[in-house]
Amino acid sequence: MSLSVAVAGASGYAGGELLRLLSAHPQFDVTTVTAFQNAGQPLISLQPNLRSLAHLELKPTDAATLAGHDVVFLALPHGKSGEVTKHLPDSTLIVDCGADHRLTDESDWKQFYGGEYFGAWDYGMPELLLGGSSDAGAAATQRVNLKGSKRIAVPGCNVTAITLGLAPGIRAGVIEASDLVAVLAVGTSGAGKSLRADLLASEVLGSASAYQVGGTHRHNPEIRQNLAVAGGVGVSVSFTPVLVPLSRGILATSTARLAKGATAASVRNAWESAYADEPFVHVLPEGQFPRTADTVGANTVLIGLAVDEAAGRVVVVSALDNLVKGTAGAAIQSANIALGFAETTGLTVDGVAP
Repeated sequence: MSLSVAVAGASGYAGGELLRLLSAHPQFDVTTVTAFQNAGQPLISLQPNLRSLAHLELKPTDAATLAGHDVVFLALPHGKSGEVTKHLPDSTLIVDCGADHRLTDESDWKQFYGGEYFGAWDYGMPELLLGGSSDAGAAATQRVNLKGSKRIAVPGCNVTAITLGLAPGIRAGVIEASDLVAVLAVGTSGAGKSLRADLLASEVLGSASAYQVGGTHRHNPEIRQNLAVAGGVGVSVSFTPVLVPLSRGILATSTARLAKGATAASVRNAWESAYADEPFVHVLPEGQFPRTADTVGANTVLIGLAVDEAAGRVVVVSALDNLVKGTAGAAIQSANIALGFAETTGLTVDGVAP
């Protein structure tokens, strides 16, 4: 028996990716798609790649339209999800791909987003390590908090790349949480589908530019929040995103000071043990590092590791598709867990090449 699904924000990149993945999910039947300015238009006119959903028309994004579905996925700008979800019934599984329900600290929300604080929901990163045990194989993960959930907040895409890249070392105690640095190469779809002069092809092609530098990016508090959950004490991270001429993809290079007594062997063991049984997080063999191209269309995070002995630092390179594992894939993966389906249902580890 299929569950009825509504997708709000279906005309954008994240909404379109949700629909692409949901269209092949054996347990979900997308019956309603919504938008704000584009309400009333055929979905296919805005998402021409979604041929199997050509029969759908975009409806207004409001609680009345979304009510009555078994599952509602939201791909809305921050501040918009909370306004709608507070009017939906408790029995509906709601998965929010926006920022409205990610942060547990209201002061962080006010500093980085502003407006009404809607409270934190169950966090939709199943692989997030919980606690600070030094036994890398024994840790619980966030998926224990997703089983049976009715309210799920999907992480930010940059947050996913950095968190999954650094959390094993923090929990195992082989890196210092107080000296973390991450520089990310980020594709343009992460900025959404709205027209902006700085995202025009003539501005982006052949160029790379840093943005929201100096701790101003809104994903900063979420990264610190996650690494504290993983066992980090006094977490301090300097995170710099760099816009590069890719449609999809994030390549995060994260570094941390090697903890006293840690070795290259203990570092590799921390990551390999943490992710040994994870279907979507893969640690590459020693000496290998990921490419964003290898994750396009897949719900995977690929991780490469190195120890810079001269600098006394661990270097972690993580790659993902910001629209899949960074957003829509994480949403569906989390919904699968909440509903008791196999976690991998409707999702693939195989990317598109070339």
